[in-house]
Order: sequence, then structure tokens, then C-alpha cells
Amino acid sequence: MDTIKDKALRLLDQKIVNSNMKKHSLAVGAIMVGLAKHFGENENDWEVAGILHDIDYEETNKELDRHTISGSKFVQDNGFSKEIAHAILVHNAMHNIQPETRFDKALFCADPMSGLITAAALVLPSKKLADVKPESVVNRFYEKNFAKGANREYINVCEQIGLTLEQFSQIALLSMQNISELLGL
Repeated sequence: MDTIKDKALRLLDQKIVNSNMKKHSLAVGAIMVGLAKHFGENENDWEVAGILHDIDYEETNKELDRHTISGSKFVQDNGFSKEIAHAILVHNAMHNIQPETRFDKALFCADPMSGLITAAALVLPSKKLADVKPESVVNRFYEKNFAKGANREYINVCEQIGLTLEQFSQIALLSMQNISELLGL
């Protein structure tokens, strides 16, 4: 019998072609699992939200004003919960829908954090997550010209769920290191 994660991975394979987008989705899913464990939340739902958060990215052709609207509907139409669909919808700040719940806020900050951590690994000679330290993620956070696409304001939403930047960096990095083989890092 398929698990909720199996279904999410199948949909990801159907809708996302770019291998780096797939890896990004898996990385965000891993971070969401780490956050769910930390907070005692539903790991399956949180992971699925991370895996599916950019499910419409290629379809909307990177038009950020459309991104997550169709994805949220697609996720709900495929039997996932309203909470998952809502977290996916609000993770795109262009819609001006504020993340309300801890679940929403976790996805909102996990998305750019995955990019910051990936970039921190890629500048190392080894290009391996195993060689990235939580303190180097924090240091890179403060370098304005490093990984410009990783929105620092969005990452700082971690404080709204009760985590310091240092705590969030550690949880996120360890979570991504747990799936480093899948990420090729």
C-alpha cells in the first residue's frame, strides 16, 4: 500500500523534470521532517509539504505571481490535506497571504534555507554536505552576496516558530545531511 510520501514522490516525478528542482524539493522535505521531529508534529504531512511545495514551478514557467496557486489546488485535488495545500500556497510571499500556523511558517523558512545550505556545500572543495558546519551556514547567512536567492528575511521566520537562526541552521543541515546521497552532495 502506498504511503503519503510514495504518492508525493510519484507526483513529483510526474510534474517536475529538472533534476535540481527535484533535489531541492527533497531537501525541503528533509528539513520539514527535522522540524516536525523537533516540534513533535506529523512528520509525514510536513515532509510531503516540503516535497510538493514547488509542484507547479515548471508548469507556471517560473511566473511567481502564479506559482503555488495551481500547485496548492493540484495537491488538494490529489487528496492531500487542506493544511498541506495551504502551507504550499502561502510559501510564495508574492500572494501576500501571511503564513499563520507553525506548519506554514516552517515551510516558508525551510524553502530558502535549503538553498543557503546547498550553496554552502557547493563552495567547498569537496562539495559535500558532510563538510558543512552549522556555524558556517550562519556565517554565510550574514554574507549578503552569498546565495542571493536564499531570502534572509524568509529564513528569519524561524524565529516566529521559536528557533534561533543557529538552532534552525543545525536542524536543517542535519536533515539535509541525512539524505545527502539523494541530493548528490
